[in-house]
Amino acid sequence: MSPEMIGLVGMTILFVLLGLRIPVAFAMFAVGFVGNMILNSPAAAFSQLASDSFSLAASAELVVVPLFILMGNVATETGMSRKLYDAAYAWIGSVRGGLASATVVACGGFAALSGSSVASALTIGRVSLSEMKRFKYDDRLSTGVVAAGGTLGILIPPSTGFVIYALLTQESIGRLFLAGVVPGLLLLSAFIATIMIITWFKPEMGPKGPKTSFPEKLRSTGGAAPILLVIFLTIGGIYSGIFSPGEAAAVGAGLVILFGILSRQLTFRTFWKAAQDSVVTTATVMLILISAYMIKTFLALSHIPAWIGTYLETLAIPVLGVLAIMLAIYLILGCFLEGFAMMVLSMPIFFPVVQQLGIDPIWFGVLVVLTLEMGLISPPVGLNVFIVKSVAPDVSLGKMFRGVAPFWFAMLITLIILVLFPQLSLFLPNTMIR
Repeated sequence: MSPEMIGLVGMTILFVLLGLRIPVAFAMFAVGFVGNMILNSPAAAFSQLASDSFSLAASAELVVVPLFILMGNVATETGMSRKLYDAAYAWIGSVRGGLASATVVACGGFAALSGSSVASALTIGRVSLSEMKRFKYDDRLSTGVVAAGGTLGILIPPSTGFVIYALLTQESIGRLFLAGVVPGLLLLSAFIATIMIITWFKPEMGPKGPKTSFPEKLRSTGGAAPILLVIFLTIGGIYSGIFSPGEAAAVGAGLVILFGILSRQLTFRTFWKAAQDSVVTTATVMLILISAYMIKTFLALSHIPAWIGTYLETLAIPVLGVLAIMLAIYLILGCFLEGFAMMVLSMPIFFPVVQQLGIDPIWFGVLVVLTLEMGLISPPVGLNVFIVKSVAPDVSLGKMFRGVAPFWFAMLITLIILVLFPQLSLFLPNTMIR
C-alpha cells in the first residue's frame, strides 16, 4: 500500500473515531502514532512522542496559555466580569437594544482577559441573560447575542486560537495577537450594527432599558477600572514592545490576583477553584497539541499535503480562489467539528499550500480563526449555543439558532471584508515589527 493510500485510510479512521464521539485528542493521537509506526518505525514513533512532549512542555511561548486562562478565571471568580458588564450597561443600556449591545461590549472586554470563547459566553451569559429577561428582551436576541458575542474570545487578543496556530505554524504569537485587534473591533462593531438593525425593524425584541445619570456612569466605569487597566497594560504592552506575550500574560495575571486580594473578593477557596480550572484547561490544550504534532508528522510522511498542494496548483485558479476554497472547507467543517480540532487537523494539509502560494501566514491565521468562530455558532455542533443553553435551559435550541443566524451573517460579511482588505489585519503587526 502506498504512503498516500495509508494516509487516506488513516484520515478516514480518524473521522470515524470522531463520529463515535471519541475525544479529539485521543483520536488524533491514536491515528498519528500508529500511522507513524507504519510509515516510519515503532522506534521512531516512540522517539517522536518523547521528544515532542518534552519540547512542547518546555516551550517558553506556551506559558501564555495557563497565565491568560488563570487571569480570566480569577476575573470571573472575583466578579470583575460583572463590573465590566455594569459599566457597558450604564453607558449604552438605555437605548433600544442597549442591553444586547452592552453584552457584546462586555464579551469583547472579557475576551481581552480570558482568550476563550466558551469562557466569555458562559461568564457574560450568566450576568446578562437574567437582565435581558427582566427587561422583556426576546429570547432569540438575548441568547443569540451571548452566543455570538462569546466568539470574540478567540479573535480579540489574547487568543488561545492564535497561540495554537502559532505553535502549529511556527509564526510569531505577538504578531498574531496584534493582527487580531482591528478584526476583533470590526467584528464587535458588526455585531452592534446587527443589533441596531434588528431592533430598528422589530423594536419589541430589544426594548430600551432605564436611563442612568452621568454620576452613575462614572461610578460604574470606576468599578470596571481595574479590569480596563489590565486590558490596557497587557495589550498596550505587547504593542509598544515593552512586554513579550509571555511577560504580558504574567503581568496581567499578577495584577488581576492583586486587585482581587485588595478588594477582598479573592479568597483562598476562589483562587484554588480558578487555579484548578486553569490546570484542567491547560492540560487539555497540551494534550491536543501533542496529538496534533503526531498527526502532522503522519500526514507529512504520507505526502498528502504535497499532493493537495500540487493538485491546487494544477487547477490554474488565482490565489484568492484557492484561499476561498480553503475558507469554504473550514466553514463546512465548522458545522461538524470543534474549532481547535479543525485547526490542528487542517494545518498540516493547508499551511504548506499557503506557503507555496505566498499567502501571508499572519493574514491567513486571522481568517482561519474567524472561520473557527463561525463554527462555534453553526448548527448542528455550535458549541457556544450549547454553552448558552446550559445557562438558559428554558429556551429551545431551535430558537437559539434562529437568534444567532443574523450574527453569523455579520461574521461572514466581516470575513469577506478581511479577505478583500488584508491590511486591516496586517497594519498593527507591521508597525510593531519591521
